Amino acid sequence: MKAAVLHAANDIRIEEYPDPSAGPGEVVIRTKAAGICSKSVRMMLGEGLHAPLPFIPGQELAGEISAVGSGVRGFFPEDPVAVYSGSLLGCTMNGACAEFVRIPKEIVGAGGLIKLDEEISFEDAVMAEPLASTFAAARANQIKEGQTVLIVGGGSVGLMHLKTVKWAGCKVLVADKNAARLALAGQMGATHLINTTKANLHDEVMQLTGGRGADVVIISVVMPELTAACLQLTAQGGVCNLFSASPESDAGLDKALLAERQLTLTGTCAPTVADFRKCLQLIKEEAIIVSDMISHRFPLDDFRDAVEKSKNQELIRGIITFGDMFSLSF
Repeated sequence: MKAAVLHAANDIRIEEYPDPSAGPGEVVIRTKAAGICSKSVRMMLGEGLHAPLPFIPGQELAGEISAVGSGVRGFFPEDPVAVYSGSLLGCTMNGACAEFVRIPKEIVGAGGLIKLDEEISFEDAVMAEPLASTFAAARANQIKEGQTVLIVGGGSVGLMHLKTVKWAGCKVLVADKNAARLALAGQMGATHLINTTKANLHDEVMQLTGGRGADVVIISVVMPELTAACLQLTAQGGVCNLFSASPESDAGLDKALLAERQLTLTGTCAPTVADFRKCLQLIKEEAIIVSDMISHRFPLDDFRDAVEKSKNQELIRGIITFGDMFSLSF
């Protein structure tokens, strides 16, 4: 099969790779769509790379079952499915950026293989994984209807947070230095937009919240120096979420402020299978629209170009497409 193979940091090659086979409790998927997430891009460039090399990246996957291993019940070849990565695919084992992907028994057994029907496309289904991550954050942040939520960072994940908290009935402020991203956030329903190249973030948030700050602040950009500033923007008794954290995110952290204002500091990582299933259902029902986030589509041969564009923030959300994408009705 053809695959995007990572040989070393920033050394990605499109090459032939051995076809996977389905062992007991496993299935093999013929990939139809694979997502390009910023976390995977940073890993391919060398940040937090811990899988043995060579290695196939990609955590977001939708396709058709190609082979079913012994002991697997209820799934058959050609079934269209979306796959919950379970922090395995594209992290500790070969992932989605290949023509065929082996799904381990840990994911299959946990219910992480979800059949699709004609009401959802492969492209939309592959967006359920990143959306589910923001649902996990919303749960950790105890998001409630009517709250004011500040999202710092208007990239693809920030926009996913926007869609999630808008669905939950919140007032949403989005801050970014990129005017195009802010414009898109406005189209997607942000209540207020703050361009940090033109306005003071602290002053704007305080003005918009009557001086109390936001009930929930979500840091959706890898800038460790923002943590201390964002705590200052969190209302009394509120929550500050380090969604895009790094080892340096506690630099300058004012622990006295945490205690004095009774703030909760949260960090979120992988969603649950239940989060993933919920998001697939919401996407299918069009309760949350995700198609407007797909700005670029690439064939596998252009995978390195896709990574470069993601690194340079030239896309919102990119997906890799494989062959005929219209096996499902739209």
